[in-house]
Amino acid sequence: MTILTTYPPLARALAERNFERLTPVQTAVLAEDADGRDLLVSAQTGSGKTVAYGLAVASNLLAGTERFERAAAPLALIVAPTRELALQVHRELAWLYRHADARVVSCVGGMDPRREQRELAIGAHIVVGTPGRLCDHLRRGRLDVSELKAIVLDEADEMLDLGFREDIEFILQATPESRRTLLFSATLPPGIVDLAKEYQEHAFRIEVAGDEGGHADIEYRAIRIAAGDAEHAIVNLLRFFDSPGALVFCNTREAVRHLQATLLERGFSVVALSGELTQNERTQALQALRDGRVRICVATDVAARGIDLPKLDLVIHADLPNDPEVMQHRSGRTGRAGRKGVSILLVPSARRRRADMLLKLAGIDAAWGIAPQPDDIRKLDQERLLRDDIFAAEAAADDQALAQALLAERSAEEIAIALARLYRARLPSPEDIADPGEDRVKSRAERARERADRAAERESKPRKSSARHRMAEDSVWFTAAIGRRKNAEARWLLPMLCRRGSIKKEDVGTIRILDSVTEFEVAARVARRFAARIRRPDKEDSIRIEAMKSSPPREEIRERVENPKPPSGKKKKKKSRG
Repeated sequence: MTILTTYPPLARALAERNFERLTPVQTAVLAEDADGRDLLVSAQTGSGKTVAYGLAVASNLLAGTERFERAAAPLALIVAPTRELALQVHRELAWLYRHADARVVSCVGGMDPRREQRELAIGAHIVVGTPGRLCDHLRRGRLDVSELKAIVLDEADEMLDLGFREDIEFILQATPESRRTLLFSATLPPGIVDLAKEYQEHAFRIEVAGDEGGHADIEYRAIRIAAGDAEHAIVNLLRFFDSPGALVFCNTREAVRHLQATLLERGFSVVALSGELTQNERTQALQALRDGRVRICVATDVAARGIDLPKLDLVIHADLPNDPEVMQHRSGRTGRAGRKGVSILLVPSARRRRADMLLKLAGIDAAWGIAPQPDDIRKLDQERLLRDDIFAAEAAADDQALAQALLAERSAEEIAIALARLYRARLPSPEDIADPGEDRVKSRAERARERADRAAERESKPRKSSARHRMAEDSVWFTAAIGRRKNAEARWLLPMLCRRGSIKKEDVGTIRILDSVTEFEVAARVARRFAARIRRPDKEDSIRIEAMKSSPPREEIRERVENPKPPSGKKKKKKSRG
């Protein structure tokens, strides 16, 4: 805390931002052992590291004075892996050093380099930039680093992953040897350690454990979903949590575009962030989120790296992340600066084993469950309406007059019903979602025993005809627009029907493959759910499936199944003997 008493302008800035206490990483970099030394810091995203190194270099930049002199050659250089993170760091340092009269300039890819050249020519105390753009300004002689007192490498592991090692080394070699070097990284892989050994002098190493940093306030949940139900689960989760800020992660740009279109169609305010957007489009999207005009962002990992959004309480992994580090980095967008956050993984049955492995490797104990159901969401809607601020606001004279006119014409119940109708009209409708059931990962021995049991059961039963079993319960008949002429076969039709309708093989009875269509029966207890599922578009096939108006006569079924007509032109030839 000595730094704050030495530099009142910084203390004033922190007080204005309601900083009641420093985070563990901020306390660690200001400790007596770290004072003035090169630092190698391992801290998770969201732990307050930007303010940490902003405070740590204050003694190098201000040198005992409370305010900066006129800007000239920069005194500090901050290197960040992405445009979004660099611009975010620019904003953080600008408010932290505002009362010290600091001039902070950003140099990032995608922005006008001529404008940056002019800004650098005027002078700067702190320069924040991405590796490629900073190297470009250095090579062209636009960036003077001769007076540099400190350099910070932020998210150093990400910069190495993105292939910026040569650029980083070029920047470090161009700066004075007397400069102080602070290296911040979420993890410390061998490449980071080697970089520290080569370019730092007796660095003081600081490690802030994940449960002591910004991730302590994140609640992890894993949601079981049926195949093809991801988008509906996302709709219900967004409606259920009703977060002022939510970030939904997809693995590809195409998935981002599709999900954004889906959510817009359902009435959500949503923007997308992916690598295909221009810098201006990305800036506008982020500004809309910060202004509160938009509450949901759908993004890829690269596009969302380093962004800091206010009031972000919910992170949804629409696609499972590729590794535990990515999962923690995604989740670290929430649960920041003392706020509580929720990180939710959507796990199709086929990906359960992968999800369990990710959580285990990350050391995370997630609560498993199913997506919120429409009834749960409607109940919350009622509670939110009753607590809405509109009832606490002071009534204006016009409001009073309109209320009296309404009461004169309508009953209180009619007015209340109209209010409820208007309230619900602005909310996206929740989706009906099938519960895939508890899906426990089975051991190899258990799977082997089940296969043996099924084989023994088949051997013990009398042989049947090639037709599927007759249903032992009431059934509903459906038709699929594919038949013998398009090589329809029960061996691939059955799995397709089960996948499309989220049912089991035991729920399907007789399958009749005709020339142009296929008729089949589904157990009545699951027929309604099956009918709802097949109406939704399917990414893997476009076969139209619909309910039959009436069931075929049993005699016709028996005739078709036990004496199927062979495909035309494929009569079985007798073998000639002799």
